[in-house]
Amino acid sequence: MTKKVFISLILLLCFVRYFLAQQDTLNKNRLKLVVGTEVVGYAGVMTGLYSLWFADYPSSGFHSLNDNSSWQQMDKVGHCMTSYYVGMASYEALRWSGVKKNKAIGFGGTLGLFFLTSVEILDGYSAEWGASWGDVGANATGTFFFIGQEMLWDEQRILLKFSFHTTKYDELSPNFLGENLSQNIIKDYNGQTYWASVNIASFLSEQTKFPKWMNVAFGYGADGMTGTIENLSHPEIIRYRQYYVSLDIDLTRIKTKSKLANTLLGAFGFVKFPLPTVEFNSLGKTKFYGVYF
Repeated sequence: MTKKVFISLILLLCFVRYFLAQQDTLNKNRLKLVVGTEVVGYAGVMTGLYSLWFADYPSSGFHSLNDNSSWQQMDKVGHCMTSYYVGMASYEALRWSGVKKNKAIGFGGTLGLFFLTSVEILDGYSAEWGASWGDVGANATGTFFFIGQEMLWDEQRILLKFSFHTTKYDELSPNFLGENLSQNIIKDYNGQTYWASVNIASFLSEQTKFPKWMNVAFGYGADGMTGTIENLSHPEIIRYRQYYVSLDIDLTRIKTKSKLANTLLGAFGFVKFPLPTVEFNSLGKTKFYGVYF
């Protein structure tokens, strides 16, 4: 359930980010709207999570759970990306309100860490789970990856991105990996790839003629996973890590004459564009894809 909420927040907040234009003068009405929306949204999401996910399980004293070896750390990378984008969108919303840059970074950029840490606290008081310090570390990494770039470059030169392809493993373990496509996208880590997409032109001189929308992306994925740590029901399947190098298109840097088109391009800027890709994996094999999703 929490993963569905996280992905929904990314889609919504990325759309908001590019729909709202920054403002230099503080607009108190806008600020009240942003703060009110975030407070109500936070309360609503946390209440919903507790009612739909945690209320059916017994409570316990606060305790932690070491799940750092789960899913070849794919879930940790997902936490990092979620924290990154929630912080980015909140920052942009505050800038739309006219909040000064440093304050917007401090209050908005850390919202992802605050929200996801709140979920970990709920986990920590549930007898069924436990707070994951690995998740907290991943959340902090995503937050400071956003804040660091804003402080250093005044822009996001390296975007975290996501792509997905269907796999054969969901039929072997539908409880873990999902029973349909929408569930697979959220739960099947075998089909997920997380990317650091580097905008080349932003590191060159302002006079460069290199396309501003062309990126090079470095990806991480894993395959062969039908269980969290081990493939207990399918021990014959080998689990391994995947590392990718690919080209990418930065949709956030493509500008048209249409505000709607710019908004849509920006809203889906977190999706890795399918392009030729090279895979290097922990099995010692190299693969080339004409188009990789």
